[in-house]
Amino acid sequence: MATALAQTATSAPDAVTPPPGAPDTVSEAVKIDPAFALGKLESWIVGFQKLLPNIVVALVVLVIFCLIGWLLGRGFERWAKRRERDNLGDVLGSFLTWIVILFGTLLALTIVIPSLNPGDLLAGLGVGSVAIGFAFKDILQNWLAGLLLLIRQPFKVGDQIVVKGFEGKVEWIETRATIITTYDGRQVIIPNADVYSNAVTVNTAHEKRRSQYDVGIGYGDDIETARQVILTAIENLQGVEAEPKPEVLVWDLATSTVNLRVRWWTHSVRTDVVHTQARVLEAIKHALDAAGIDMPFDTQVLLFHDQTEETDGVRGRQREGWPRPADREPPRPARRGMDAREPRGETSTDG
Repeated sequence: MATALAQTATSAPDAVTPPPGAPDTVSEAVKIDPAFALGKLESWIVGFQKLLPNIVVALVVLVIFCLIGWLLGRGFERWAKRRERDNLGDVLGSFLTWIVILFGTLLALTIVIPSLNPGDLLAGLGVGSVAIGFAFKDILQNWLAGLLLLIRQPFKVGDQIVVKGFEGKVEWIETRATIITTYDGRQVIIPNADVYSNAVTVNTAHEKRRSQYDVGIGYGDDIETARQVILTAIENLQGVEAEPKPEVLVWDLATSTVNLRVRWWTHSVRTDVVHTQARVLEAIKHALDAAGIDMPFDTQVLLFHDQTEETDGVRGRQREGWPRPADREPPRPARRGMDAREPRGETSTDG
């Protein structure tokens, strides 16, 4: 048995023979050979010395492109400022500067690493830009919407707008959001994508703006007299534009009033609209009072269960609140019609 095992061991393949000079223990294996480290460092220094001219040229190229980008951005900002579009100049000027710097960086990398293919690098940037686009979709969407707002300029800084229920003055249009200040002094930051995709009312798009208010006069008052009184009262007020002229139109025959719609034009700025309207309403009230023209309250007729008449519901006879006809007696209340003991012509004192 022992002989067989010895023969088997003898016939087994030899173990892996370590190379000459290999360490015998783990501690010897982890020791760093100073000569090897110095050789590596020397090879790096030699490689850096070989690349040094390329690095210097690449730095010079990068500095030149940075200078070109800065000059291009400043030039665009000055061009936009001369056309009173400072906001567009800031955004696009910065964008053009970074585009030029990015191109210069790619060119500098190809100078330092000649084996680097610019086409492959651009392709890699394209794939990376798609991934970045998906990751920062909302940011890029707002940036693009802001750029379109600045280029098309449906409104500008200083305009008073209404968007998504917010009304105020446009303070600035950033690459991400439009900033407005409401009339009560609060700041609202609205994403550019929401501004671009929703309806926007620009109150100051034109120099003048029309305001209106309904005034009710009594049915017994003369409409033409009331019209002349109102026009005389407001045509020379501060803030009311002479052209287009104010006008008064019969607008509605309401329950207890004849409604006249008064229209006038003011400057489109909010403060002018509000203060002029206050002066107009005050002048109309005083003028109608002085002319003896009534501005009645709403009138309502209430019929209680014991005030209905026996003719209610009979076509041609029911009064529906009108006065008693002169050719016949007034109808009796329905509750009296049910009482046969009371003569029709007798007058009761119980109301």
